[in-house]
Formats: sequence, structure tokens, C-alpha cells
Amino acid sequence: MNDYPYRPVVIGFIMGMAFLIAFYVFTSDDPPETPKSMKSSAEVVDTYRECDIIRWSEHNMSTYKYFLYCENNK
Repeated sequence: MNDYPYRPVVIGFIMGMAFLIAFYVFTSDDPPETPKSMKSSAEVVDTYRECDIIRWSEHNMSTYKYFLYCENNK
């Protein structure tokens, strides 16, 4: 009465899925490198009181962030 009639089917399914997952892991390539157009960019646009004004954008969108970069030369 404790015998489960679908036991071979369940075990076969589990083994098949394990084989497919292992096959996918070992045959998949490395993830593609991020295209240059998707990388963030920063450039010096001006100076203010011996500090550089940096314009920074990400993913080539039209939103820019500006900040000052000052080196300690003392």
C-alpha cells in the first residue's frame, strides 16, 4: 500500500531537469560586455576657482549632473 506508482516518473523528471540545468550551465557563454553607449561618461567642462567642473551622465540620456572636483595642492 505504501508503493507509489509514479515514483520512476518523478525520479526521471528530476534527473532530466538536473541534466538540463548542468548542460545549460556548462555550455553557456560569459555574459556580453556592456556596450560603450551604455557606460557612464564624465568630462571636464569648465573651471571655477582652481576646481574642475565635471559633467556626468549615465546611459547617454539627456540628464546631466554637475559637481566640483578640487585637488588638495597644499
